[in-house]
Amino acid sequence: MFGVLVNVLAILVGGSIGLVVKKGIPERFSKVIMIGLGLCVMYIGISGSMQGENLIVFVLSIVLGVTIGTALRIDERLTALGKMIEKRITSKKSKSDDKCDNENALKAKPSFTKGFVNASILLCVGAMAIIGSFESGLTGDHSILYTKSLLDFIAALMLTVSLGFGVIFSAVAVLVYQGSLVLLAQLLRPLLYDPVTLAEIGRTGSVIIIALGLNMLGVTKIKIADFLPAIILAPILSMIAERI
Repeated sequence: MFGVLVNVLAILVGGSIGLVVKKGIPERFSKVIMIGLGLCVMYIGISGSMQGENLIVFVLSIVLGVTIGTALRIDERLTALGKMIEKRITSKKSKSDDKCDNENALKAKPSFTKGFVNASILLCVGAMAIIGSFESGLTGDHSILYTKSLLDFIAALMLTVSLGFGVIFSAVAVLVYQGSLVLLAQLLRPLLYDPVTLAEIGRTGSVIIIALGLNMLGVTKIKIADFLPAIILAPILSMIAERI
């Protein structure tokens, strides 16, 4: 779990620096930073999607995964969670200049939610998050998570500049998600320590990252979180395929 804790700390520090830096950066630069980060996300996703061997497993994972995610309304629930957190925070602020504050709150609301959701998906779904957590749980090697921590530090800083303090709360999602993967890997060590299975997990997560990059560039409005069950299905279908 040490690698996960380092990752969480990197996000908190990067996000905090982003909040400070944001005050001195004009909005036009924030938009350009978001576009640049979106392109980087696309590159990361495309690079990771080249791995994997079984195309049928990949296709079934994506199709069945998004079907399950849509049925469970994962994206909708995750967005609602972001709004709930924001509401609790903003309710503690002073109610002076109500009219002005209400207008600002309406403008800030999408930013907080978008920051929380996008950052949570970006920092959790990538191949490095999954494989790094599995590697940490299976072998005790945290090197992948250390590398991811450096990248997440930069990503959290840049995302906070563009999307606000909602990004910082993604550290909680990373702690729960990657911590759970580490514990799960330790429990399922005999089944998961397979390069083929890890490759299929990485490819599925990377394609979801590509979709996130498209959203960040404003090209699409894909409900990314609805695809998350595909990451769970990928290792299951991969193991079934190997036994057929």
